[in-house]
Amino acid sequence: MLTAIVGINWGDEGKGRMVDLLSSDYDVVVRYQGGNNAGHTVVNDLGKFVLNLLPSGVLRSSTVNVMGPGMVIDLEHLTHEIERLREAGIHIGPDNLKISDRAVICMPYHPLLDCLEEDRLGDAKFGSTRRGIAPVYSDKYMKKALRMGDLLERDALGRRLPGIIEWKNLTVERGYGSEPVSVAAMLEWLDKYGAPFREYICDTGEYLDTAAAAGKNIMFEAQLGSLRDIDFGIYPYTSSSYTIASYATTGAGVPWLKLDRVIGITKAYSTCVGEGPFTAELFGKEAEDLRSAGGEYGAATGRPRRVGGFDVVASRYGTKLQGATSVTVTKLDVLSYLDKIPVCVAYELDGKRIDYFPSGDALNRAKPIYEYMPGFGDVSGCRKPEDLPAAALEYIRFIERSVGCPVEYVSVGAGRDEYIKMF
Repeated sequence: MLTAIVGINWGDEGKGRMVDLLSSDYDVVVRYQGGNNAGHTVVNDLGKFVLNLLPSGVLRSSTVNVMGPGMVIDLEHLTHEIERLREAGIHIGPDNLKISDRAVICMPYHPLLDCLEEDRLGDAKFGSTRRGIAPVYSDKYMKKALRMGDLLERDALGRRLPGIIEWKNLTVERGYGSEPVSVAAMLEWLDKYGAPFREYICDTGEYLDTAAAAGKNIMFEAQLGSLRDIDFGIYPYTSSSYTIASYATTGAGVPWLKLDRVIGITKAYSTCVGEGPFTAELFGKEAEDLRSAGGEYGAATGRPRRVGGFDVVASRYGTKLQGATSVTVTKLDVLSYLDKIPVCVAYELDGKRIDYFPSGDALNRAKPIYEYMPGFGDVSGCRKPEDLPAAALEYIRFIERSVGCPVEYVSVGAGRDEYIKMF
């Protein structure tokens, strides 16, 4: 079984929570794109963990975890992330963590360039996490990046790096007027943070192909959601990689394999971190109450998330982009405090009601059309569909009809067992 766990909306939908829950049935969990610009928060019997780079399956001792060639890896961040997990008693070694030799290294000058550009843009900034993701993906496609496999060829790396740094300083020093990047400092950083990972580096395509041929169950874990995809998201306020399920096997290193199942994750309401259009956004006390109830602050950055009601238009579009075979609705319990639940059922564009998700400036002009559904009270103790109040069950069925896909799981709390399997 090859399964992708993907986000339907703007990210932060609860993918890590579902990967942790479902990973007990999988032998391998793969992260196939993105870097440390977002976080997956997982709560289980071991504690609460925020994972930025590592696949969420790393919290299961029986699971092998793979960081695929579609990822960009900040070695220093990865080092500290692993250290925190080891301090919590979690084993991480070459036996349960495989890193693609083709994954790109996010160097210290990439976050530097990210910060310099956001500062230059001022009020027109993209809302970047300032962790270097756009600059490192840019270098990848400029063929100016270093890859994890380069760490295995130290002499060749030492010969290639000066030319890259000379080229990079044309922007850092002569463009932004910042202090130039030092070749010696970059080599020292690579030796300090890169050398310990040499034994983890391998051809993940070969590893996964062998695993699939042996009948292993493989899960592909996405970062962010449909609306942050570089091609199909709210460009230019997107990530710099492909967040959709159709890229999963490619970003993992096995483009010849085909997915059997795609589980799309959405919250029972909407959240968004960063700049860009967010049509369903709520403001004032209504927004603050929802943000507080859901603990809506970025896992990677701590930034308060923008919040809104469930967005039918965006969620239908995101579900279609992902080719989801089923949907998981997370944080249904958060809505327990509401007597009436806000739902964005359509958009208004230039005075006309629309049911499709627009792009470009049209999306900036779109306004939400809200309706309200009855509240349903506390659902945190529900574990079976028949435990749910009628209004809660109708809310779930409404989401199913809206996105055109069956709801398979509903989470009613952060813990591993706090969920309902609907079928």
